[in-house]
Amino acid sequence: MWSLLVVVLCLAWADAKHVGCFTAEELGNNPIPTQFRNWVSLLQHQDCVQLVPFLENEQSSRPHTRRHHSHNCPNLKLQDMQTGELQKRSISPWTYHIDEDENRFPRQLAFARCSCKGCIDTITGRETTSLNSVEVFQRTMVFRRKTCPQNGGSVERFFFEKDYIDVPVACTCAFPRYSS
Repeated sequence: MWSLLVVVLCLAWADAKHVGCFTAEELGNNPIPTQFRNWVSLLQHQDCVQLVPFLENEQSSRPHTRRHHSHNCPNLKLQDMQTGELQKRSISPWTYHIDEDENRFPRQLAFARCSCKGCIDTITGRETTSLNSVEVFQRTMVFRRKTCPQNGGSVERFFFEKDYIDVPVACTCAFPRYSS
């Protein structure tokens, strides 16, 4: 009886070391283990995830531009105010870029980037520094891929840990912070 108990405990201990650790081969083409599939559908409904294919399509259809952000505050135009997207109609306009992290799921997220340091004056249509453009963040759940401790094997194994990150989703105007 004791020998059976010892065998069962040894098997349980061996399985416990393996729980949550996966090789790249075990994951295959899936970016995340099947145990997390319930979370995947929730993650896919987030705006910062759904925007990525549109941004990729937009980037592939326009000529190659610099990836680094430069201060490019647009003037407010009447046609943008009537038919443009929210990020163009705003007095704190923004653009989106794709943030990529190979050790995060989802690997790609759409991040907003303010186009102006100040905000656009509604009368002149030009930037004013009496207000500041600031990012608006949304707390977003992601999974981080981390390396499992080596247990004598030569194959690298990974586990996934739930994490929350602040994703910039828009920009808004705020009074400047003054230090006294």
